[in-house]
Amino acid sequence: MIQVTNLSKSFENIHAVNNISFTIKRGEVFGLLGPNGAGKSTTINMMSTILKSDEGEVYINGNDIKQNPNICKQLIGVVPQEISLYDDFTAYDNLMFWGSLYKIPAKELKHKILEILELIGLIDRKDDLIKTYSGGMKRRINIAAALLHKPEILFLDEPTVGVDPQSRNRIFEIIETLNQQGITIIYTTHYMEEVERLCNRIAIMDSGRIIAQGTQAELQQHSNVKEAVEIAFQSISENQIVQLKEQLQLKISQNNLKLIIECDVNKDLSNIISACNNSNLKIEDIVVKKVNLEAIFLSLTGKQLRD
Repeated sequence: MIQVTNLSKSFENIHAVNNISFTIKRGEVFGLLGPNGAGKSTTINMMSTILKSDEGEVYINGNDIKQNPNICKQLIGVVPQEISLYDDFTAYDNLMFWGSLYKIPAKELKHKILEILELIGLIDRKDDLIKTYSGGMKRRINIAAALLHKPEILFLDEPTVGVDPQSRNRIFEIIETLNQQGITIIYTTHYMEEVERLCNRIAIMDSGRIIAQGTQAELQQHSNVKEAVEIAFQSISENQIVQLKEQLQLKISQNNLKLIIECDVNKDLSNIISACNNSNLKIEDIVVKKVNLEAIFLSLTGKQLRD
Protein backbone atom coordinates (compact mmCIF):
# COMPACT_ATOMS: atom_id res chain seq x y z
CA MET A 1 0.00 0.00 0.00
CA ILE A 2 2.88 2.38 0.80
CA GLN A 3 6.32 2.12 -0.77
CA VAL A 4 9.17 4.32 0.52
CA THR A 5 12.43 4.18 -1.43
CA ASN A 6 15.76 5.90 -0.64
CA LEU A 7 14.09 8.77 1.21
CA SER A 8 16.39 11.53 2.48
CA LYS A 9 16.05 14.96 4.04
CA SER A 10 18.69 17.36 5.38
CA PHE A 11 18.44 20.66 7.24
CA GLU A 12 21.69 22.52 6.55
CA ASN A 13 24.38 20.10 7.82
CA ILE A 14 21.98 17.80 9.69
CA HIS A 15 20.92 14.59 7.93
CA ALA A 16 17.49 14.22 9.53
CA VAL A 17 16.56 11.24 7.32
CA ASN A 18 19.28 9.37 5.50
CA ASN A 19 18.37 7.06 2.60
CA ILE A 20 15.64 4.96 4.19
CA SER A 21 13.39 2.41 2.46
CA PHE A 22 10.45 0.30 3.65
CA THR A 23 7.06 -1.05 2.60
CA ILE A 24 3.79 -0.88 4.54
CA LYS A 25 1.08 -3.44 3.79
CA ARG A 26 -2.61 -2.68 3.64
CA GLY A 27 -4.34 -3.12 7.00
CA GLU A 28 -1.25 -3.33 9.21
CA VAL A 29 -0.02 -1.15 12.04
CA PHE A 30 3.56 -0.16 11.17
CA GLY A 31 5.70 1.35 13.91
CA LEU A 32 8.59 3.79 13.60
CA LEU A 33 10.50 3.37 16.87
CA GLY A 34 13.40 5.55 17.91
CA PRO A 35 14.61 8.25 20.32
CA ASN A 36 13.76 11.92 19.93
CA GLY A 37 15.72 13.29 16.97
CA ALA A 38 15.88 9.93 15.18
CA GLY A 39 14.02 11.29 12.13
CA LYS A 40 10.58 9.80 12.78
CA SER A 41 8.56 13.02 12.49
CA THR A 42 10.51 14.15 9.43
CA THR A 43 9.76 10.81 7.79
CA ILE A 44 6.03 11.13 8.59
CA ASN A 45 5.97 14.71 7.29
CA MET A 46 7.49 13.66 3.96
CA MET A 47 5.17 10.68 3.59
CA SER A 48 2.13 12.87 4.25
CA THR A 49 3.14 15.60 1.73
CA ILE A 50 3.77 18.20 4.46
CA LEU A 51 7.51 18.28 3.74
CA LYS A 52 9.35 17.78 0.44
CA SER A 53 12.12 15.22 0.40
CA ASP A 54 15.60 15.98 -0.92
CA GLU A 55 15.81 12.55 -2.51
CA GLY A 56 13.76 9.39 -2.79
CA GLU A 57 10.21 8.39 -3.59
CA VAL A 58 6.98 7.68 -1.74
CA TYR A 59 4.08 5.87 -3.40
CA ILE A 60 0.66 5.58 -1.76
CA ASN A 61 -1.70 3.13 -3.44
CA GLY A 62 0.48 3.41 -6.53
CA ASN A 63 0.36 7.22 -6.53
CA ASP A 64 3.60 9.20 -6.45
CA ILE A 65 3.12 11.86 -3.74
CA LYS A 66 5.14 14.34 -5.79
CA GLN A 67 3.15 13.79 -8.97
CA ASN A 68 -0.29 13.28 -7.36
CA PRO A 69 -0.28 15.00 -3.94
CA ASN A 70 -4.02 15.78 -3.93
CA ILE A 71 -4.98 12.15 -4.58
CA CYS A 72 -2.65 11.07 -1.77
CA LYS A 73 -4.08 13.66 0.64
CA GLN A 74 -7.55 12.19 0.18
CA LEU A 75 -6.22 8.76 1.17
CA ILE A 76 -4.45 9.83 4.36
CA GLY A 77 -5.26 11.35 7.73
CA VAL A 78 -2.51 12.97 9.78
CA VAL A 79 -2.43 13.29 13.57
CA PRO A 80 0.51 15.62 14.34
CA GLN A 81 2.54 15.58 17.51
CA GLU A 82 1.30 19.06 18.35
CA ILE A 83 -2.35 19.64 19.31
CA SER A 84 -4.00 21.31 16.29
CA LEU A 85 -7.19 22.62 17.86
CA TYR A 86 -8.77 25.99 18.69
CA ASP A 87 -9.11 26.36 22.47
CA ASP A 88 -12.05 28.78 22.29
CA PHE A 89 -14.10 26.49 20.03
CA THR A 90 -16.12 23.54 21.23
CA ALA A 91 -15.04 20.07 20.19
CA TYR A 92 -17.97 19.93 17.78
CA ASP A 93 -17.09 23.31 16.21
CA ASN A 94 -13.44 22.32 15.88
CA LEU A 95 -14.45 19.21 13.96
CA MET A 96 -16.92 21.19 11.81
CA PHE A 97 -14.09 23.57 10.89
CA TRP A 98 -11.57 20.85 10.01
CA GLY A 99 -14.18 18.83 8.15
CA SER A 100 -15.17 21.83 6.04
CA LEU A 101 -11.63 22.02 4.67
CA TYR A 102 -12.28 18.65 3.02
CA LYS A 103 -15.49 20.05 1.48
CA ILE A 104 -17.59 17.32 3.06
CA PRO A 105 -21.32 18.06 2.60
CA ALA A 106 -22.74 19.58 5.82
CA LYS A 107 -25.31 16.86 6.50
CA GLU A 108 -22.75 14.10 5.98
CA LEU A 109 -20.16 15.95 8.07
CA LYS A 110 -22.53 16.40 11.04
CA HIS A 111 -23.34 12.68 10.99
CA LYS A 112 -19.65 11.77 10.73
CA ILE A 113 -18.68 14.05 13.64
CA LEU A 114 -21.24 12.44 15.96
CA GLU A 115 -20.11 8.98 14.87
CA ILE A 116 -16.45 9.75 15.59
CA LEU A 117 -17.20 11.46 18.91
CA GLU A 118 -19.02 8.29 19.92
CA LEU A 119 -16.01 6.21 18.87
CA ILE A 120 -13.55 8.26 20.94
CA GLY A 121 -15.88 8.44 23.95
CA LEU A 122 -16.45 12.21 23.98
CA ILE A 123 -19.99 12.56 22.63
CA ASP A 124 -21.14 13.91 26.02
CA ARG A 125 -18.48 16.66 25.90
CA LYS A 126 -19.07 17.78 22.31
CA ASP A 127 -20.38 21.24 23.30
CA ASP A 128 -17.62 22.01 25.80
CA LEU A 129 -14.76 24.36 24.91
CA ILE A 130 -11.48 22.65 24.10
CA LYS A 131 -9.70 24.73 26.75
CA THR A 132 -11.72 22.84 29.39
CA TYR A 133 -10.41 19.48 28.13
CA SER A 134 -7.60 17.44 29.68
CA GLY A 135 -4.48 16.68 27.63
CA GLY A 136 -5.69 13.17 26.86
CA MET A 137 -9.10 14.40 25.70
CA LYS A 138 -7.45 16.95 23.38
CA ARG A 139 -5.35 14.13 21.93
CA ARG A 140 -8.52 12.16 21.16
CA ILE A 141 -10.14 15.14 19.41
CA ASN A 142 -6.88 15.58 17.48
CA ILE A 143 -7.31 12.00 16.24
CA ALA A 144 -10.98 12.64 15.44
CA ALA A 145 -10.09 15.57 13.18
CA ALA A 146 -7.93 13.29 11.03
CA LEU A 147 -10.78 10.78 10.52
CA LEU A 148 -13.52 13.06 9.17
CA HIS A 149 -12.84 12.39 5.46
CA LYS A 150 -12.70 8.61 5.99
CA PRO A 151 -9.00 8.07 5.21
CA GLU A 152 -7.64 4.65 4.32
CA ILE A 153 -4.33 5.45 6.03
CA LEU A 154 -3.73 7.17 9.36
CA PHE A 155 -0.39 8.73 10.38
CA LEU A 156 -0.01 9.07 14.16
CA ASP A 157 3.05 11.00 15.32
CA GLU A 158 3.70 10.39 19.04
CA PRO A 159 -0.04 10.56 19.87
CA THR A 160 0.34 9.81 23.60
CA VAL A 161 2.94 12.42 24.53
CA GLY A 162 2.05 14.11 27.81
CA VAL A 163 -1.04 12.05 28.65
CA ASP A 164 -1.84 10.03 31.76
CA PRO A 165 -1.85 6.19 31.70
CA GLN A 166 -5.66 5.95 31.58
CA SER A 167 -5.88 8.32 28.59
CA ARG A 168 -3.03 6.48 26.90
CA ASN A 169 -4.89 3.18 27.21
CA ARG A 170 -8.05 4.80 25.77
CA ILE A 171 -6.03 6.02 22.78
CA PHE A 172 -4.66 2.48 22.29
CA GLU A 173 -8.21 1.11 22.25
CA ILE A 174 -9.25 3.71 19.63
CA ILE A 175 -6.27 2.81 17.43
CA GLU A 176 -7.02 -0.91 17.72
CA THR A 177 -10.65 -0.30 16.79
CA LEU A 178 -9.68 1.80 13.76
CA ASN A 179 -7.29 -0.91 12.60
CA GLN A 180 -9.99 -3.56 13.01
CA GLN A 181 -12.14 -1.39 10.73
CA GLY A 182 -9.47 -1.73 8.04
CA ILE A 183 -7.47 1.48 8.42
CA THR A 184 -3.73 1.16 7.80
CA ILE A 185 -1.80 2.90 10.58
CA ILE A 186 1.71 4.33 10.71
CA TYR A 187 2.68 4.99 14.32
CA THR A 188 5.76 6.82 15.61
CA THR A 189 6.89 6.58 19.23
CA HIS A 190 9.85 6.29 21.56
CA TYR A 191 7.88 4.10 23.98
CA MET A 192 8.75 0.40 23.62
CA GLU A 193 5.55 -0.85 25.23
CA GLU A 194 3.38 1.02 22.71
CA VAL A 195 5.05 -0.63 19.74
CA GLU A 196 4.94 -4.04 21.45
CA ARG A 197 1.20 -3.70 21.99
CA LEU A 198 0.09 -2.10 18.73
CA CYS A 199 2.41 -2.82 15.83
CA ASN A 200 2.56 -5.77 13.43
CA ARG A 201 5.93 -4.67 12.05
CA ILE A 202 8.50 -2.20 13.28
CA ALA A 203 11.28 -0.09 11.80
CA ILE A 204 13.91 0.93 14.35
CA MET A 205 15.30 4.39 13.55
CA ASP A 206 18.41 6.04 14.94
CA SER A 207 20.25 9.14 13.69
CA GLY A 208 18.16 9.34 10.52
CA ARG A 209 18.68 5.72 9.46
CA ILE A 210 16.65 2.55 9.73
CA ILE A 211 18.79 0.14 11.73
CA ALA A 212 16.49 -2.85 11.29
CA GLN A 213 12.88 -3.63 10.42
CA GLY A 214 10.47 -6.54 10.64
CA THR A 215 8.23 -8.24 13.17
CA GLN A 216 9.45 -8.38 16.76
CA ALA A 217 10.45 -12.01 16.20
CA GLU A 218 12.43 -11.04 13.08
CA LEU A 219 14.13 -8.18 14.93
CA GLN A 220 15.06 -10.57 17.73
CA GLN A 221 16.63 -12.94 15.23
CA HIS A 222 18.49 -10.08 13.55
CA SER A 223 19.86 -8.82 16.88
CA ASN A 224 20.82 -12.26 18.26
CA VAL A 225 19.33 -11.35 21.66
CA LYS A 226 18.35 -14.52 23.52
CA GLU A 227 15.94 -15.36 26.30
CA ALA A 228 17.61 -16.03 29.64
CA VAL A 229 17.01 -16.87 33.27
CA GLU A 230 18.83 -15.06 36.07
CA ILE A 231 19.28 -17.26 39.13
CA ALA A 232 20.50 -16.03 42.53
CA PHE A 233 22.13 -18.52 44.93
CA GLN A 234 23.10 -18.48 48.61
CA SER A 235 26.61 -19.43 47.51
CA ILE A 236 28.27 -20.85 44.41
CA SER A 237 31.76 -22.14 43.58
CA GLU A 238 33.70 -22.24 40.34
CA ASN A 239 33.49 -26.04 40.40
CA GLN A 240 29.69 -25.91 40.62
CA ILE A 241 29.56 -23.51 37.65
CA VAL A 242 31.70 -25.95 35.63
CA GLN A 243 29.31 -28.78 36.55
CA LEU A 244 26.30 -26.76 35.40
CA LYS A 245 27.93 -25.95 32.07
CA GLU A 246 28.69 -29.63 31.50
CA GLN A 247 25.13 -30.70 32.36
CA LEU A 248 23.27 -27.99 30.48
CA GLN A 249 25.45 -27.20 27.46
CA LEU A 250 24.12 -23.63 27.59
CA LYS A 251 25.80 -20.22 27.67
CA ILE A 252 26.28 -19.21 31.30
CA SER A 253 27.70 -15.94 32.66
CA GLN A 254 28.28 -14.99 36.30
CA ASN A 255 27.42 -11.81 38.20
CA ASN A 256 28.49 -12.24 41.85
CA LEU A 257 26.15 -14.89 43.30
CA LYS A 258 23.92 -14.82 40.21
CA LEU A 259 24.13 -16.83 37.02
CA ILE A 260 22.59 -15.64 33.76
CA ILE A 261 21.78 -18.63 31.56
CA GLU A 262 20.72 -18.11 27.93
CA CYS A 263 18.05 -20.65 27.02
CA ASP A 264 14.63 -21.41 25.61
CA VAL A 265 12.78 -20.70 28.84
CA ASN A 266 9.73 -22.86 28.09
CA LYS A 267 11.88 -25.84 27.12
CA ASP A 268 14.92 -25.55 29.38
CA LEU A 269 13.81 -24.08 32.72
CA SER A 270 12.92 -27.40 34.37
CA ASN A 271 16.26 -28.90 33.28
CA ILE A 272 18.12 -25.88 34.68
CA ILE A 273 16.45 -26.23 38.08
CA SER A 274 17.21 -29.98 38.14
CA ALA A 275 20.86 -29.31 37.26
CA CYS A 276 21.12 -26.77 40.09
CA ASN A 277 19.71 -29.32 42.54
CA ASN A 278 22.13 -31.98 41.25
CA SER A 279 25.01 -29.57 41.92
CA ASN A 280 23.77 -28.93 45.49
CA LEU A 281 23.03 -25.30 44.72
CA LYS A 282 20.40 -23.55 46.87
CA ILE A 283 18.30 -21.22 44.69
CA GLU A 284 17.22 -17.96 46.31
CA ASP A 285 15.51 -16.30 43.34
CA ILE A 286 14.77 -16.90 39.65
CA VAL A 287 13.99 -14.10 37.19
CA VAL A 288 12.91 -14.93 33.65
CA LYS A 289 14.42 -12.40 31.22
CA LYS A 290 12.17 -12.42 28.15
CA VAL A 291 13.38 -10.71 25.00
CA ASN A 292 11.76 -7.29 24.57
CA LEU A 293 12.28 -4.38 22.22
CA GLU A 294 14.43 -2.54 24.74
CA ALA A 295 16.99 -5.37 24.70
CA ILE A 296 16.78 -5.58 20.90
CA PHE A 297 17.27 -1.82 20.52
CA LEU A 298 20.25 -1.87 22.86
CA SER A 299 21.78 -4.76 20.93
CA LEU A 300 21.31 -3.11 17.54
CA THR A 301 22.30 0.46 18.43
CA GLY A 302 24.56 0.04 21.45
CA LYS A 303 22.53 2.48 23.56
CA GLN A 304 19.32 2.83 25.50
CA LEU A 305 16.32 4.18 23.60
CA ARG A 306 16.03 7.34 25.68
CA ASP A 307 19.75 8.25 25.46
